[in-house]
Amino acid sequence: AKEQGLHQVEPTIWKLNQTNQYEVITMWHVLEHVHQLQQYVEWLQNHLTKKGTLIVAVPNLNAYDAQQYKEYWAAYDVPRHLYHFSQQDMKRLFEQKGFRIQEILPMYFDSFYVSMLSSKYKNGKISYLESYIKGLTSNWKARSSGEYSSLIYVIKHQ
Repeated sequence: AKEQGLHQVEPTIWKLNQTNQYEVITMWHVLEHVHQLQQYVEWLQNHLTKKGTLIVAVPNLNAYDAQQYKEYWAAYDVPRHLYHFSQQDMKRLFEQKGFRIQEILPMYFDSFYVSMLSSKYKNGKISYLESYIKGLTSNWKARSSGEYSSLIYVIKHQ
């Protein structure tokens, strides 16, 4: 990123300059790990420019693969995942802080990866065929429900 002229690249928001505002903030499978969720979202509210874009990707609690694997669903990932989100949870969380979700996009390949890990947790080893079938089925069912294994939220100020 720095080679492409992006000079402000940091591993966590707490290490950023606390007075700057940003046009784009991305969080790829981060939000489920943070210890201070409300403070994190408040920080985003205060540091994203009024016309800026926030991009957040998180596992989807209502995905078909979550329902199929139940307690073995890899995206529960306790204790590393402190939060688990549905689309309604994300909408509520961000609307409370003056944001609106502009668009929700699928992460198609996550269903396969999560299914592989989930089958390992359930059976003690990865079942590649089962993982492929469940990942494919999860994506197929999500075509009508929108409940993909992981979702990308494009978020703006209201």
